[in-house]
Amino acid sequence: MTKEKICVAILFGGKSGEHIVSHLSASSVFKAIDKQKYQVLPVGITETGDWKFAEQAFEMLQEYLEPTEIEQLREQLPPGFSNRNGQVFSLTDRDQIDIVFPVLHGTFGEDGTVQGLLEMLNLPYVGAGVLASSVSMDKVTTKTIFDQVGLNQVKYLWYYSAQIKTEEERFITEIEEEIGYPCFVKPANLGSSVGISKANTREELKSALRLAIEFDRKILIEQGVIAQEVEVAVLGNEQPKASVPGEIGGGNEFFDYEAKYFDEEQLFIHIPAEISETQTEIVREMALKAYSAVDGSGLARVDFFVRQDSGEILINEINTLPGFTEHSMYPKVWAHAGISYPELIDQLIELGLQRYAQKSQLRTKV
Repeated sequence: MTKEKICVAILFGGKSGEHIVSHLSASSVFKAIDKQKYQVLPVGITETGDWKFAEQAFEMLQEYLEPTEIEQLREQLPPGFSNRNGQVFSLTDRDQIDIVFPVLHGTFGEDGTVQGLLEMLNLPYVGAGVLASSVSMDKVTTKTIFDQVGLNQVKYLWYYSAQIKTEEERFITEIEEEIGYPCFVKPANLGSSVGISKANTREELKSALRLAIEFDRKILIEQGVIAQEVEVAVLGNEQPKASVPGEIGGGNEFFDYEAKYFDEEQLFIHIPAEISETQTEIVREMALKAYSAVDGSGLARVDFFVRQDSGEILINEINTLPGFTEHSMYPKVWAHAGISYPELIDQLIELGLQRYAQKSQLRTKV
């Protein structure tokens, strides 16, 4: 008998500095997904790495969803899941779960680790595969790939945290000579501006480095430029499409974590971005080139700087699981193109199923 609804397991939370961001994104997906078309199984991962299914996962959502919204989700749980005790083996129940939507940002969610788990479990999933996830999560590796395909970038240096701990003064001097001020200091493997600082002086640089090494073993330092921050959304598998660029910013000195997720009054978004038609076409072409270079699939958001002095376009980074909150750029630019948030979720699920079907046809035996 054919199932009436597609069962989507939505993964959220995770062992990451972006744990809260994941809750914010996932709650938006829970609200928007078409309940007439999909059965939704919430799967929460705590900050310590414990997996919570169904009823236990609802407890993790209480701060983010209204009681009526949780009750609506509870009423349409797949049969047999209401009393599950939260063990990870539930994910292997292929008779129930049709596809997994990992709304996980940062470490252990966006870096290829959970994608590898889902591959081993033979489960279809939304978004980028193992390779694209891992190389895009590591900003240093991403920059190396962008260099290889000829994408223009800001000047940068990178170090292991162990190097900074043992020879801090030496590397600070090197940064001052090679990069100068202002500069940005970033953990290589986090997003949502977590652990990022802007440094205008030696003391600020020292503090920025010490903060960044709390979050990652690799640290990236980029030259600061006066520029518009422009973002392009990419959607698709082998034949992706690029959105019109959006421009985003906040009232803080740079567009930081607080401005992105908690300070809407300081946030501004222009769709389309206030750049020329020529610049618009260039950033869209560069976004697709970057997406192809990392073997993207499903979705990504590609970020750029457009220098105010010269108009030069510099690629900043690619995010294989961009923010999905109600004021995030990714759904907003597609809404501008006429694709509503529920329709966008539909397309992402379909792209995940298509990719799984395509890979399932490949030979695994000689």
